[in-house]
Amino acid sequence: MPESSPCERPDVLRIANCSGFYGDRLSAAREMVEGGPIDVLTGDYLAELTMLILWKARQRDPEGGYAVSFLAQMRDVLGTCLERGIKVVVNAGGLNPAGLARKLGELASAVGLRPRIAYVQGDDLLPRLSQLQDQGHDFAHLSTGRPLAGAGVDPVTANAYLGGWGIAEALRAGADVVICGRVTDASLVVGPAAWAFDWAPDDWDRLAGAVTAGHIIECGAQATGGNYAFFTEIERPVRPGFPIAELRPDGSSVITKHPGTGGAVTVDTVTAQLLYEIDRPAYLNPDVTARFDTVTLDQLGPDRVLVSGARGEPAPETLKVCLNYRGGYRNSAVFVLTGLDIEAKAAFAEATLLDATGGPNRFETYETRLEPGTGTTARLTLTVKDPDPDKVGRSLFSAVVGTGLSGYPGLHLEHFSPKAEEYGVYWPALIAADAVRAETVLLWEGSEPAVPEPPREARRAPTPAQASAADPAGSPEGRTLRAPLGRIIGARSGDKGGDANVGLWARDDEAYAWLRRTLDVDALRELLPEAAGLPVSRYELPNLRALNFVVHGLLGDGVAASTRADPQAKSLGEFLRACSVEIPATLLSGANKP
Repeated sequence: MPESSPCERPDVLRIANCSGFYGDRLSAAREMVEGGPIDVLTGDYLAELTMLILWKARQRDPEGGYAVSFLAQMRDVLGTCLERGIKVVVNAGGLNPAGLARKLGELASAVGLRPRIAYVQGDDLLPRLSQLQDQGHDFAHLSTGRPLAGAGVDPVTANAYLGGWGIAEALRAGADVVICGRVTDASLVVGPAAWAFDWAPDDWDRLAGAVTAGHIIECGAQATGGNYAFFTEIERPVRPGFPIAELRPDGSSVITKHPGTGGAVTVDTVTAQLLYEIDRPAYLNPDVTARFDTVTLDQLGPDRVLVSGARGEPAPETLKVCLNYRGGYRNSAVFVLTGLDIEAKAAFAEATLLDATGGPNRFETYETRLEPGTGTTARLTLTVKDPDPDKVGRSLFSAVVGTGLSGYPGLHLEHFSPKAEEYGVYWPALIAADAVRAETVLLWEGSEPAVPEPPREARRAPTPAQASAADPAGSPEGRTLRAPLGRIIGARSGDKGGDANVGLWARDDEAYAWLRRTLDVDALRELLPEAAGLPVSRYELPNLRALNFVVHGLLGDGVAASTRADPQAKSLGEFLRACSVEIPATLLSGANKP
């Protein structure tokens, strides 16, 4: 088998991102390829919800089950990538990486191109699920501990999160394009870096640096000013450029973007993304445990942030598994309440709905939620779920609409449909890493049929290093003023299955000392009453001047099944930033300094 590696090990490997989710800016691939020099083009297309979306697509077309937008992007750039030697590494294969690889081959052949295409499989556990359960893998739910067997659910997807070594093997064999299914988002960077720099499986610190860089660029423009708390400070916030990680042999990197593009790359924009959708500072990946609390960020110049100091520990003994099952059907009606007597109107609306629909006993789930608006407006949302699509579809629609002239004054609906929507439920679990093996399949002429994942070092559960808990600065004293938390603190929030995470960071040592001293779990619960009865975990990342909170169970069964208006907790950070707290006046006096 011919092997491919750089003639000389590069000093820098420029890895660009062109997709942060299935539906991201279609032109990003062309922008990254044409905007300046890059060595690897990556794209992240998968999330827990995406796997369910791709399953539904495969029910309509058994040959589908992958991100079709990737093919449109390749029509724009594949020829240029081959001409310039740019490697393409994506997880757009979803539930059918082999199908996407074949389709890309057909697309390339039609325009006279002959790329060497490989795909990585082994993540799909659905065909093996019964066998694995018989072998003692119980796929217990990570939040409830309930084993899958006996839970009364029938999974339609079951995918383990693979690491980067299958990707590295494909590149080593000479692949131009590597298509993956469910690898971790960061593995799209780990694999090319391990290949280019010839890292060993136990190069823990280097691998941790690649995981850190991968996590920073995996969500596209979120690292360059998208969804950024202090967006008003960015000169050109519209259409931010996508990020590039300039990886170095020691695992450090510089995060940047192409010159002349919108957005910005600063310590703050990178910090925001580092805090996105994480749990404890020991960030688990299939190939290494990356200690995010050891990472240091330094601004080297305009749109250039050095990421260094990442320490790595051996990978966990288990891999995460994403299972999805069909949950039933749901529907929602949003009533707008306007003017005087909002609470009384809400009570009138709820009583009317109970009378018209039959109430909670008629449905598997029946929930109303009153969400205050601004001034004299509020919204009352009715959400129902049931295995019977008609019960929550046309039947519910007719019952609710029939109250239109007999309800509270000013009644009008903002959203309602006679068609019920099918929803799925996410079931997160673990499996022993040794039970899963990545397989790299090479499709070009003369290649071997498959390349097995290289033998892995013995895995052991990591022993977390103790980060320094020393206060980075003295406690600010003196007069306080009541002001929104966001005047001095940034935030980024997201979903982790049924849990929500929110990372909050300060922009100088004095503000971090205050944040660390002030915002404990009880204080967070005061700002977020919904968390009052829920477990909350709090973690410190002093190198980033940040705290990370995980509110367990806030999102119920996860994004696909959540009844919240914001099922992915995207707005949770901004909600907290708007909460008024007592802040030392000395901190507020410099709050407008970027």
